[in-house]
Amino acid sequence: MSDKKLYQQRMRAQLDELKADLDKLKARASGASADAEIRFKKKIDEIEDRLEELADAGEDKWEALTDRIEASWDSLVQSIKERKKD
Repeated sequence: MSDKKLYQQRMRAQLDELKADLDKLKARASGASADAEIRFKKKIDEIEDRLEELADAGEDKWEALTDRIEASWDSLVQSIKERKKD
């Protein structure tokens, strides 16, 4: 299996896990702000869009996309950590 495919599978699995964490967070904080939920959804959508871009990228260009994916990922994880503190 190619490095691109492995990376894509790993990021997809991590995203699915993070979505499950978000669902738990929402359940715990029934009064979670709509703004926070919208921000999380936007960041998740951004990562999913980038993963789709990655799927369509040729073997010679996919590695350049990983920096953008990682930046989006880090931003989402940081937002979730901040929300958990509330």
